[in-house]
Amino acid sequence: MFLFAEGGHHTPLIVEFINHYLGEPVLRFQLAYTYPAWQWLFDKLGVKNTPEAVFGEYTAENAIPWYTIMFVIACILTMVAIWIFKGKLSGDDPKPGQLTLEAGFLALKDLITSVVGEHGYRYFPVVATFAVLVLISNLMGIFPLFMSPTASVNVTLALGISSFVYYNYVGIHENGLINHLAHFAGPKLPLLMAIIITPLIFGIELVSSLIRPITLGVRLFANMFADEQISSQISGLAPPFTQFLLPVVLMPLAVFVAFVQTLVFTLLSMIYISEVSHAPHEHTHGGVRLFANMFADEQISSQISGLAPPFTQFLLPVVLMPLAVFVAFVQTLVFTLLSMIYISEVSHAPHEHTHGGEHSEVTGEAIATAPV
Repeated sequence: MFLFAEGGHHTPLIVEFINHYLGEPVLRFQLAYTYPAWQWLFDKLGVKNTPEAVFGEYTAENAIPWYTIMFVIACILTMVAIWIFKGKLSGDDPKPGQLTLEAGFLALKDLITSVVGEHGYRYFPVVATFAVLVLISNLMGIFPLFMSPTASVNVTLALGISSFVYYNYVGIHENGLINHLAHFAGPKLPLLMAIIITPLIFGIELVSSLIRPITLGVRLFANMFADEQISSQISGLAPPFTQFLLPVVLMPLAVFVAFVQTLVFTLLSMIYISEVSHAPHEHTHGGVRLFANMFADEQISSQISGLAPPFTQFLLPVVLMPLAVFVAFVQTLVFTLLSMIYISEVSHAPHEHTHGGEHSEVTGEAIATAPV
């Protein structure tokens, strides 16, 4: 939110300082190794562009991008913050920092057990790391000389891919590769229905899973980038007053946005883990599947419509509407079909018992009336 840099541009001084001393050796490494590698890849793909046209000019001033520096600082601050809050652990006389850390621990533990189940506590370390790291990254933009690394799509996509890789690792580790892929096909169906519906469900579930890193990354980036831009524009309206007074008023809103976006990212990661962590009880996750797919559809439409308004707010939604209708019908079909299958698993039990009772009653009457 506060960016005190020379010349009034938006490069934090700490980024300029690090590039001043480390930019030259990093630039030489890039020109010697990464630049030729990108050029070779572009040539192989038939892309008639140079790395400069894609990534920007190679200079010592931007050799280490600001978001890389800020993300490394966020990782360091995460470890420092936990160490400070932890302090000297005491069961008899806990300090305020320890109480704060315990409250966050219990809140996150209750959330993951309610979403994933009691067995979800085994995933707590990774999920908690995501939560603390994203929260620290979001809050960094509030302080002078810093920017939120999550205001860069490169960082948020990396976080989204990390979540994607982890929950797929959980699914493969617990269920095996074949069963993990099989859960995309939905429940077992009669042969005729399986030929028609199973490939359709598999394709939709696979595409829905593959776009999750994008939806996670773009959602977090769009909200944090918008927060940074709004704060930057407002602080430049009537300097120096708006550089000190208005940001103080907006700071509670920025903190609220940081916590909400952390909750959304962490909660969605938990939901994705819950879908693959208990394949034998997949029917408990029917509501989660429906929510995840429809929520992703809503978020994709929202993010696309905001790319270049007003054109993308009117033209693209018309193009995307048939796809949205198709997804709505397919998800309705999947949910209804699963409900029917689950009912069929238990609906024969009373019937069978009735038949058994009737059979016993008839047999008893026949024996009683039979001639001796």
